[in-house]
This record gives sequence, C-alpha cells and structure tokens, in this order.
Amino acid sequence: MPSSQSRSRPCCWLLLLVVLHFSLRTAAAGKVPALIVFGDSTVDAGNNNFIPTVARGNFPPYGRDFDQGVATGRFSNGRLVTDFLSEAFGLPSSVPAYLDPGYTIDQLATGVSFASGGTGLDDLTAEIASVIPLSQQLEYFREYKARLQLAKGESAANDIIAEAVYVFSIGTNDFIVNYFTVPLRRAQYTPAEYVAYLAGLAEAAVRDAYGLGARKMEFTGLAPFGCIPAARMLNRDEPGECNEEYNRLAEMFNAGLQEVVRRLDGELAGARVVFAETYSVVSDIVANPSDYGFENVEQGCCGTGLIETSVMCGLDEPFTCQDADKYVFFDSVHPSEQTYRILADHILNTALRVFL
Repeated sequence: MPSSQSRSRPCCWLLLLVVLHFSLRTAAAGKVPALIVFGDSTVDAGNNNFIPTVARGNFPPYGRDFDQGVATGRFSNGRLVTDFLSEAFGLPSSVPAYLDPGYTIDQLATGVSFASGGTGLDDLTAEIASVIPLSQQLEYFREYKARLQLAKGESAANDIIAEAVYVFSIGTNDFIVNYFTVPLRRAQYTPAEYVAYLAGLAEAAVRDAYGLGARKMEFTGLAPFGCIPAARMLNRDEPGECNEEYNRLAEMFNAGLQEVVRRLDGELAGARVVFAETYSVVSDIVANPSDYGFENVEQGCCGTGLIETSVMCGLDEPFTCQDADKYVFFDSVHPSEQTYRILADHILNTALRVFL
C-alpha cells in the first residue's frame, strides 16, 4: 500500500504548477506596456471587417463566447491566443484591430493587431484572398508609431515601441491557400525551396520590425495544419486522417524558422527574438484530446465541422454545436477558444518567459 507521503505527491505537484502559473502571470503584469501583433486569422482581431474581402468572421456563430457574444471578426467562438497573452501581461483582456475606427490611439497604445485573416508571408497569398499582406501590416505599424508619437510624445512613444512584445503568427495560408491550391508557386519552387523562400520572408519581416523600433519579438511556429478538419476532409489518400504531407512541411518550415530566429537573436543588437514552438502541443492534443478535456478533434463545432469556415460557417449556423469547449476546432480551419487558451499558457510559460 502506498504511503500517505506518496499519495500526497500528485496534490503537491498540482499545487506547485498552479502557484507557478499565477506567479508568472503576476510577474508579467505591468512590465510590458503593449502587445503588438502581425499575422493571419489566428490573430486577426477584426481588421478584415474593414477591407473588401469575403474572408471575415464578423457574424454568428463566431464570437458567441466572446464578451457579450459579439462577433468581432475573430475566427473563433471567443478569444485568441494574443488576447490571453495580453491579459497575462496585465494589459486589456483583448487586443483591438488597428483598422477598427472605434478605437482611439490611446486605446491602441496598450496593444494592437495588424493581422489579416487569409494572409501569408508570401504577398501572393494575400492577393489570392484579397486581404492585407504582411508588408502592408508593417506599413500600418509605421503609421501607428507616428500616431503614437503625436499622442504620447516622442520619448514616451519610443519607450512603448521598445518595451512592447511583438507577436508574429503567420505561414499556414502560404501552403493551404497558395502552394497547394494555386499552381504558380508549385511551378516555381519545390516544397523545400518554397519553405526556404518563406523563411527568408519571415527574416525580412522581423528585420523590418526591428528597423521600426521593435526589440522583443516572438515568432510562432506552425501547428500540424494537416490535422485541421478541412485537411482531413480533403485528404484524397486517406480521407478523414491527418494529411502527413502537410504536417511534414509544417515541421520543415518550423526548422527553417527556428534557424532564422536563432540567427536574428544573435545579430540584431539590443533585441531578443524567440521562437514559440506549438507543433508538439497541438499534436498531443490531436493524439490525446481527452487529456485536455476535448471530445471531438476531427470536426469543427460549426456546421458539419468538415468544410465550413468564414461565410460558410455563418450559413450553417443552425447546425453549430452546443459546447465549443469540447471541440479542438471551432470551424474546419480555426481552433476553439479553449484550444487557444491552452496554447497561450504554453507560449507564456516557454518562449515568452524571457520577457517576464
């Protein structure tokens, strides 16, 4: 029979993890003045609402678990990773979209998202989806910096820019919207060559942000996008299973991106550049969903859960599931708020620890 001491160990470990979790959040609060975000639909807080594109999520059932059930344009049922990170840093509980005219520059001073759903590192990806390319997001950042200097004064604004944490979350669409859908890039590049091309574009984006004053930058690696419900549905070789070709490319891209981040971290004077590894976490969720409280990993909560996203998700709203927290994905492409919460905690306790 185990001793009372050995029986108490799991409880002690659980208590230690809880204390560590809240200690990290307490340490984070107040030290970071702003969270500034570039990327795609994983971090788009609603910028696509204000451009002529069909790639939107500003209608039900999106946002049904967000504050007051508002569909803000986030492609999920609730908050995104960056919203949880903002709150953990002692900032507002959601990061506003830059193009939303409802926010003043004073409100944007504690955080802003320039992200656009459907975009990629490759400008062609944004062109295909009629959304905001990363190059334009960086131009918006330049504009934001000038507006901040006018509102706060040059010295205070430059302090915010220098001490803010910057998050890049982008790359999946370059494969699923562009490379595997439109033949142009496949005619120009082998998969390995395209991965190298994208890694070079990621490096250029970080250097551009650095040139505008960014000093604390995190670049999020790709998740196993071959396991999103839409990829399973369209997997011709093994219908319903993860597309392993897609997953191998995600791993290849992550390896190249890690090398870029490592090099930039050493070369950019006065800057820290870190890589947020999420592939293994999502892989474990997919393999062991019940360990994380999920019941469904193969379908999204919206509609049939197999193919709907964006407008199609809205059309099939009556068929949306009752409890999105039981689903890894909210639609056929995008994670649920609960999945984003898990990823945010992981990123905060790994890659972003250097900024606490």
